[in-house]
Amino acid sequence: MNCAGILSAARDCVLRDRAATHGRAENGFAAIAQIWDALDRARGDRPRDAADVALYLAGLKLVRAATNPAHTDNWIDLAGYAACGGEIATQDWPGVEETIWPEGRVA
Repeated sequence: MNCAGILSAARDCVLRDRAATHGRAENGFAAIAQIWDALDRARGDRPRDAADVALYLAGLKLVRAATNPAHTDNWIDLAGYAACGGEIATQDWPGVEETIWPEGRVA
């Protein structure tokens, strides 16, 4: 795909009735900003890392799911960001081991 095709596809995504799926952009962006501000406060002075990015992207999907709970893409992406973030956050921690729950779940 060339630049013109990419820009045309982006135009279609932005200009079609995205509000029907995600709500008004300014409302969603404002809610996302509030979640990201809360994550910044919770993180404190610790530098943002890759696991934090998963949290911020999950915040985006939380807002989208609140706007349109029936849009399954939001729930799938939310679960994916949580799984990726959890893996990233625990991969370099000594002593963190997987726990097998009686039901066969891994935690």
